[in-house]
Amino acid sequence: MAADLHEKMDRYEGLLADALDEADAVPPAETPLGEAAAEYEEMAQSYLEDGRHFREQDDPVNALAAFSYGHAWLDAGARIGLFDVPETGHLFTV
Repeated sequence: MAADLHEKMDRYEGLLADALDEADAVPPAETPLGEAAAEYEEMAQSYLEDGRHFREQDDPVNALAAFSYGHAWLDAGARIGLFDVPETGHLFTV
């Protein structure tokens, strides 16, 4: 079981990092929707950093949770049109 947890932790960290690289905010930054996109991106980035902290503390359960939550912020933002993201591949559910 532990090997599965560590594999998932690694996979979700990569998924979140790649998704952050691919997501481009659509609305202009100075608009309310642009501010929302920035907040969604900030939350995703914060969860990536948190997950890496948990990994360093040998806490794979919380690391995996943080990586998953971070990706959920980006994926939700993409679904409501805050981000331009690839429509093919495995990074987003659009």
